[in-house]
Amino acid sequence: MADYIFIRKSRNALSSFFHILLNLLLAIASISITVITGNCILGLILVLISKWRVFAVNHRYWLLNLRSSLVDFIVGTSFVLLAFCAGTTWLPVHFLLMVGYSVWLILIKPRSSTTFAIVQALIAVLLGATTASIFAALTDPVLLVAAAFLLGYAASNHVLVQSGAENTNFLSLINGLIFAEIAWLSHSWLILYTLGTTGICISQLALILTVLAFAYFKVHAELQAHQGKLRFANVALPVLFSLLVIMVLVLGFSQPRFNI
Repeated sequence: MADYIFIRKSRNALSSFFHILLNLLLAIASISITVITGNCILGLILVLISKWRVFAVNHRYWLLNLRSSLVDFIVGTSFVLLAFCAGTTWLPVHFLLMVGYSVWLILIKPRSSTTFAIVQALIAVLLGATTASIFAALTDPVLLVAAAFLLGYAASNHVLVQSGAENTNFLSLINGLIFAEIAWLSHSWLILYTLGTTGICISQLALILTVLAFAYFKVHAELQAHQGKLRFANVALPVLFSLLVIMVLVLGFSQPRFNI
């Protein structure tokens, strides 16, 4: 019996080691190949291959699996696309993206608590909206609106499903529409904040959507905890904090020198 337990633990440890190693390789390879080739296709293919389990079932479950994996897809593709946007010259941001993607794959993504579901959703909104803002400046605002809708839907669905909420699909669609409307209203003055020559950047829209999503999750949690009754005193702090952050960003950090 003792030998069996030892063998079982050894196999689990070995399995965990290879799991971490493969995730590290994915993070390093997807970013590196994007920078080296100057093309994001191969990096995106690696991200897609890493999600093979989504399609390794009967095709009737593909849509369900895609919905449940949207946040992970968004984060993975955002890391690759941000590396692509940073160019083919190695910058600090490329190494930061490698580290960030590794942390996501190894430490954040595997967690399944409601708190971590919220953290995962907020990261997806922040990275996804920044990526969409950069590409929208180079292409068409329709891309930004569509991406914002997807982000709003995916983030809401990710958290609400984890918390066991009712009307998940409907609420997520509404949240997606709200995100899309905000993106449409802001597409004419997209603001990008950069950090010197490091290549690190983040969009104002991404920050606004992230704090709004944070307030939304807090309000929904309060409603769910009290059978649909909202006690504003319990959510006043996160709601007021979110509004204050948005006011500071819009009124204090919207100078033309930041505009992309």
